Amino acid sequence: MKALFVVGLAVMILGILSFFVAIPHSENHGIKAGDVNIGVQTHESEKVSPAISAVLLVVGAGLMIAGRGKS
Repeated sequence: MKALFVVGLAVMILGILSFFVAIPHSENHGIKAGDVNIGVQTHESEKVSPAISAVLLVVGAGLMIAGRGKS
């Protein structure tokens, strides 16, 4: 049961971090003609939807409650 508590704690921490930390994302756009490459690389940082973050928090709390044990 302690493992379930630890997993719940990890999920809850991920849920809290997802509110604040942006996830970087890079894409390459371009054309290749023979040996010539012409392109642009774009960088974006996107945050996770607040609804997904809230679900992670609720699931993490539920796992922590289920795994706290009776001893």
